Amino acid sequence: MTDSNQPAVRGINMAQDKAVFEKQKEQMAGGKGFIAALDQSGGSTPKALRQYGVEEDEYNGEEEMFGEIHKMRTRIITAPDFTSDKVLGAILFERTMRGEIEGIPTAQYLWEKRGVVPFLKIDKGLEEQASGVQMMKPMPGLEALLDEAAQDFGIFGTKERSVIHEADAEGIKQIVAQQFEVGRKVIAAGMVPILEPEVSIHSESKDEAEKMLEEALRVQLDTLAEGEDIMIKLTIPSTPGLYDGLADHPRVVRVVALSGGYSTDEACERLSKNHKMIASFSRALAEGLSKKQSDEEFNALLGSSIDKIYQASL
Repeated sequence: MTDSNQPAVRGINMAQDKAVFEKQKEQMAGGKGFIAALDQSGGSTPKALRQYGVEEDEYNGEEEMFGEIHKMRTRIITAPDFTSDKVLGAILFERTMRGEIEGIPTAQYLWEKRGVVPFLKIDKGLEEQASGVQMMKPMPGLEALLDEAAQDFGIFGTKERSVIHEADAEGIKQIVAQQFEVGRKVIAAGMVPILEPEVSIHSESKDEAEKMLEEALRVQLDTLAEGEDIMIKLTIPSTPGLYDGLADHPRVVRVVALSGGYSTDEACERLSKNHKMIASFSRALAEGLSKKQSDEEFNALLGSSIDKIYQASL
């Protein structure tokens, strides 16, 4: 972990800044554990709160809604088992990045108090489906957001999601090209992007789409120069080991898996067959957690889920 007396703002001390970044990168590349996805936003927030036992009539308006989700995330992050012993990184929503935990900016708290590397979700949602895929919506102000994340909050990397529904080769090439276009902007801002071209687990052509995706990713990876390093977040493949070659590519820091709607048990069982992927779970991590649980009950259940996901990621 970093010294809690040191400033969190990247760029204040360039030597320290680079040293912290390299330490975080080393942790993400070779550490044992998984990434916690705590980045529900917009339309997914009410659903996440309902799963946590908070109904829509318990808050009024967007501010109170995001206040409730921040309380949930704070409870997760401050739980005894949420440390770098098993959790390597955490993906945050913009409001969470700008919020605080125990009076400390969230990203700073994650790294200094928990040893967990902070990431930021940067996409603005999905376009309507076309050519079997949903591209990312435009991201106005992206460069300013990236600068803020890196310089003001010490964010290590980003995550951006798009979705593949069908095995349409042209659509998949387009979605991968867009991911790399955004990824290069993240790299230029001094961070490591997590590219997330998700394949829907409900796709009738999931296996075929994943093989097309693997090929499209390999083609784009070979266009990256030395030092242009990325991570990739993918649906757990129907063919175990499909993405092993991507994980071995010199430009790939790590390949991580999304739970995609699978239950915690099924996601972990599927992930355990893919030895070069680690988890980056959202709903599966928070499964069963409730606002109404005592701290003892909450921490015990979360600790059990963390251990289960950790074991599947080894």
